[in-house]
This record gives sequence, structure tokens and C-alpha cells, in this order.
Amino acid sequence: MLRPWAAHWVAAVLLCRAVAQYSSDQCSWRGSGLSHESHRRDVEQVYLRCSQGSLEWLYPTGAIIVNLRPNIEPSPGHMSGLHVCIKPQVYSQGSHVYLEQAGDLRLLLAEKDQAQGTVHCFSLAEGVLFVEAIPQADISRRITAFQYELVYSQGPATHMYPYLQPGLVACKPCSDEEVLMAVCTSDFAGSGVFQGVAPGTNKHSLATVTLRRLFRQKSGVFSWGGARGRSWSGRINVPAQCSVRPGGDEYLLTGSVHFGEAWLGCAPRYKDFLKLYIQAQNAGTNPCQVDTN
Repeated sequence: MLRPWAAHWVAAVLLCRAVAQYSSDQCSWRGSGLSHESHRRDVEQVYLRCSQGSLEWLYPTGAIIVNLRPNIEPSPGHMSGLHVCIKPQVYSQGSHVYLEQAGDLRLLLAEKDQAQGTVHCFSLAEGVLFVEAIPQADISRRITAFQYELVYSQGPATHMYPYLQPGLVACKPCSDEEVLMAVCTSDFAGSGVFQGVAPGTNKHSLATVTLRRLFRQKSGVFSWGGARGRSWSGRINVPAQCSVRPGGDEYLLTGSVHFGEAWLGCAPRYKDFLKLYIQAQNAGTNPCQVDTN
């Protein structure tokens, strides 16, 4: 329910005072409320044009409206299926986060809930982010900060996105074509073994892995220097339906990275992948080349 003074505030920013602030790289924004501390009812517009990034608002005062869009404008049919997921930093405080649409505000994330670091998702059709600073005498040491990702609710990899529809994330065998494509396009790809599995939530578990080969990785989720300094090590979130056996066969491990965490995708036995890869290489149908030696 929109508060009366908030309605006036939103109307004011839409009609007369909209101060645009653009991030330097169009993916992330960092600003300070000290720039308008004497005008604590100011509302600033922030425009981000990227599939993922971050926002950091130091000494929050007033409010900011965060407009999120992909760097390539989707077609009208795809726009309705575009969602945003945000993950607050555990140190985030000083603001409430709302969804604003046509002057109406709906609370998405209260200040007290941000320390949990829980991911929240919403459709872009529901509105834009309205981040409202909590009025207080001392704004020092307060930072509102979160990461965001844009994801389509329909597509070939949607069923593996862990936050949009977590109950639908499944552990299913990948086709030969999906395996070959996963090696080329996944956020990470390598070969290794499962060392152990720790409980996560009722929807996924956390597996520790050691990789003998690392074809590619994003965001440095695996670190060099495992056993005798000859391997990569890290942790991968695994859907609860998947059966993981520590210390067993070597697997091809592929998947995606979301908010700095690795999530398992296609994972056939490495010897089966190698046979498939060689066959495709001889036939000239490999979508990319990797060093399997």
C-alpha cells in the first residue's frame, strides 16, 4: 500500500526532478547519498544495461530508482518473460527495497532481511526497483549493496536456473548435443572427481570437487593448488535429485555461475564424454575445440 507522502514523492520524481546517474560500465553503479544530503527527499534515477552487475549506495539518503534492462533490448514478446534476481550483501543496511509501478510501492526486501543474503526474484513487468533510505540522524557506516542478474523465464537453460523456479530444477541426463555444447558455452567446464558432499538445503547439496583439467571458468570459482599443487579445487551446488558418489569415477563437470557460486549442469563420466568428443571431432561436428590431453 502506497503511503500518502510516498505517492507525492514518486509523482515528483516522475514529473519534475529526475536526476540521471549512469554507471561507467553500464553493469554496476556506485554512488553516495552525501551528494544530496541537504535534500533528503531527492530521488535519483540509475540506469543499468547489463545481464548482471552490482549496486553499492554509500550513506543512503533520499531514494534511488534502479532501471534494469539487458544490453540488447529484447523483443516485446520476450520482455514479459524477463526476470531480475537480486542478492543483497550481508552487510547491506540503511534502506528498504520496493517494486514501484505507476506510483504504487510493494515491499520486496526490508532492511532487517538483507543480512540473510537471500536471493529475491521478480518479473520486470512488475515494475522497477525503488530503493528508499531510512531516515536517521547518523548515516555513517551504512551501505546498501546488492548484486543482480537478469534471466528469461523461458529458454533452453531455464530449468537449471536455481533461483527463479527452484522446485523445478532437475537432475536429468544431457543429450550428446547438449554435452558437446555445454563444454563450449558453460560458465565452467573441466574434468574431475567428487571429494565429498555436504548438506545444503532441501533443494540442493554442496559438493567439493578436485579438477585435473579446467577448460574454462568464470569468476574464479575454482582455485589452483589442490593435492600436491597439481589440480584445481572448489565447490559446486548440486540439485538434490542428483546422486553424487565421492571418490568415484572422473566426470566431465560443466555448469553455470550465479552470484559467485557454481551450479552443476551436464556431468557425464569423462570417459563417455571423451568417446563422444572424438567421434564428433572425426565427423567435424564439434562446436568448439578443447584440449583433452
